[in-house]
Amino acid sequence: MDSISLIRPDDWHLHLRDGEALRAVVGASAAQFARAIVMPNLRPPVTTVEQALAYRQRIVGALPPGTDFEPLMTLYLTDRTPADEIRRACETSGVVAVKLYPAGATTHSEEGVTDLRHTWPVLEAMQRAGMPLLVHGEVTDPAVDVFDREAVFIDTVLEPLRRDFPGLRVVFEHITTRQAVQYVAQAGDTLGATITAHHLLYNRNAIFAGGLRPHWYCLPVLKREEHRRALLEAATGDNPRFFLGTDSAPHAARLKEHAAACAGCYTAPHAIELYATAFEQAGALDRLEAFASFNGPDFYRLPRNRARIALRRESWTIPESLPFGADRIVPLAAGETIGWRLAR
Repeated sequence: MDSISLIRPDDWHLHLRDGEALRAVVGASAAQFARAIVMPNLRPPVTTVEQALAYRQRIVGALPPGTDFEPLMTLYLTDRTPADEIRRACETSGVVAVKLYPAGATTHSEEGVTDLRHTWPVLEAMQRAGMPLLVHGEVTDPAVDVFDREAVFIDTVLEPLRRDFPGLRVVFEHITTRQAVQYVAQAGDTLGATITAHHLLYNRNAIFAGGLRPHWYCLPVLKREEHRRALLEAATGDNPRFFLGTDSAPHAARLKEHAAACAGCYTAPHAIELYATAFEQAGALDRLEAFASFNGPDFYRLPRNRARIALRRESWTIPESLPFGADRIVPLAAGETIGWRLAR
């Protein structure tokens, strides 16, 4: 197979940052995807509808001329979010979901939720409205091993949450473990999950191959090979509740190549090519369109796209670095050769 034609995909988990950083990266996502769920973990976080719509305007204003790309906005859930904010969100078409960051779990999550009980009125309002809750699925207890935080989250947070709010629609973001795959597969129609390209392609050995490689460091962190294989089986399977979410997270190279490296892999410029590589390795290129183009909009109850993209078989080298405002950014697998390329 020398080429693939797909309904244009969407990215159901994307970080775009703001200001110069936003202007440097948004075009890469817009060249690959028709829509994207935009994460709200700015500084300060996007906690209100007014802030979300203003951020959306900045994203649209940063797009290259003639670009067809729709940012789908989210609200950052805090202990103090009022239930009325959900009503306001439902009155606009620009805000489609609410994001739960356990406080301290990842980049700019300091103002996240410390105790879910504080958010019950909001969750009740979301359940009534049918608005999805997007969860970063890790506990933050320092006594829990970093490689076990997702599995512990399922038992201690996600399962009680879904029991207390059985009608709440939940997206388990960027899952990384066999336990998460099994949990989602056995759940009902109200639970979906996104999977990144880097968690499909790499296990935790990639972080240490030839030395400590900070550009492979993300949260949730890459896991053992058994977990990567479970994710690949889920992504290439026939369960429609697994779908594409890159979790592309841009950081300046100087902040990645640092004594306290920032977590996040930048995959926006070559995301669909990475997914195609993973699916080809699994012998499942025929399953890529459902995962990338159908399952996400179906779960979000949005129309599927009509335009198409094409990937062609072509060996090319991922750039060593790219401009990032006054800085530079290193994409995942920089300098490596990849065998698929988006036709432009």
